[in-house]
Amino acid sequence: MTKEINEVGWNLENSYGRLPKSFFSNQKPNPVSSPKLIILNGSLATSLGLNVQALQSEEGVEELAGNRFPEGASPLAQAYAGHQFGHFTMLGDGRAVLLGEQITPVGERFDVQLKGSGRTRYSRGGDGRAALGPMLREYIISEAMHALSIPTTRSLAVVTTGEPVIRETDLPGAILTRVAASHIRVGTFQYVAKWGTVEELRILADYTLKRHYPGVEEDDSRYLSLLKEVIKRQAALITKWQLVGFIHGVMNTDNMAISGETIDYGPCAFMDAYDPETVFSSIDREGRYAYGNQPYIAGWNLARFAETLLPLLHDNQEEAVKLAQAAIVDFMGVYHSNWLAGMRAKLGIFNEEAEDVSLIEDLLKMMEKFRADYTNTFRALTFHRYEKTELFGTEEFKQWYELWQARLGRQKESKDSSYQLMQNSNPALIPRNHRVEEALEAAVKGDFSVMEQLLDVLSSPFAHTTEQADYCTLPEPSSMPYRTFCGT
Repeated sequence: MTKEINEVGWNLENSYGRLPKSFFSNQKPNPVSSPKLIILNGSLATSLGLNVQALQSEEGVEELAGNRFPEGASPLAQAYAGHQFGHFTMLGDGRAVLLGEQITPVGERFDVQLKGSGRTRYSRGGDGRAALGPMLREYIISEAMHALSIPTTRSLAVVTTGEPVIRETDLPGAILTRVAASHIRVGTFQYVAKWGTVEELRILADYTLKRHYPGVEEDDSRYLSLLKEVIKRQAALITKWQLVGFIHGVMNTDNMAISGETIDYGPCAFMDAYDPETVFSSIDREGRYAYGNQPYIAGWNLARFAETLLPLLHDNQEEAVKLAQAAIVDFMGVYHSNWLAGMRAKLGIFNEEAEDVSLIEDLLKMMEKFRADYTNTFRALTFHRYEKTELFGTEEFKQWYELWQARLGRQKESKDSSYQLMQNSNPALIPRNHRVEEALEAAVKGDFSVMEQLLDVLSSPFAHTTEQADYCTLPEPSSMPYRTFCGT
């Protein structure tokens, strides 16, 4: 191995690889013909303790493509299961390989995974590869989510493979290097609960506690504590999704991370006009994962997680079910409390009044009625810029506005403080679907400047700069609804 490669800064372990062998398969990435670096996340690389210049070298790109292994890598593909649109099935990393866990200079541990690196034993007939557009889409959206302070997997790099992937047409192939707190999913627990032993389930739960919830791993009732901690993190995560209008698109149980991070950006998108029934995914024909359903689906997924833990919660099945049910019942209450706090902040409200619920709900009902843009409506309220939209010209809004102003006047904080709170709580912009598509279309044709500019403005969503104004505009009206696809 050359000196240059040693200077990349890899500090890899693979503690997951020391778990029972049924949890994974040792798996080498499939080599590609001519990898080329398309984008590298320099700030993320630095935080991981990696040398940006060395990663951009020929040898570094070979590592990001899976053609050679970083020092300390022990590649594997993880097994898991999942309820996909409510139906349980065996799954696994069908086109992803975990290289290992990078230990950062401050001692944090992050999975480093190659996505699109070829077939594994879990591929189920697929080619294990990925196209450039979907990999860049995950890069854009995951980094935008990070900038919005929403827990998420991160994107370190995208390389093209020099080989086509065959979908409806030939598309340029690509590999995404994904970074995550871990890739342990609700579906991981479902897999072990279904096909493993109780002792293997205990091993997985203890490993998860040590890795993500070290403060409770010594509790006498630590498995119940694990369930409660996961519920709290998911309630916080889904709240953040709802507050910015993010729609995941495929909230299957295998797409719910135990760490509380957003994972798997397939048919995800951001809502323009406020409508709780908004669905973008082409395969979600019944609206199971619509924007307004996301909190309820999260609760359903967590109930499936709780079911896997029953053998660990209590020796008596009936008592175990009671403990699990009591914990799950708390989810909607925790979520609703978080959501109210977030919505109060979006409206500049510091304290609590019983009437706040109706104030918030009345605004949302008006936004739905008049097809008002979700992000831009709160942006307008923040800066008192009431463009000529159908909503702002109505008597209903004027009456609501007076009630809102009176509400702000009843708190000890000044109006200026309220509007500063709103600026910190309402993003100036989101990854507008038409802007993302514009960037991806240009990138697939070889022009990456559109994507780079988009990433730049999305990196500071609460800056509210004049340069961001163009990215706040809505797409041209279309008779065809926007649709996303499970390309990632």
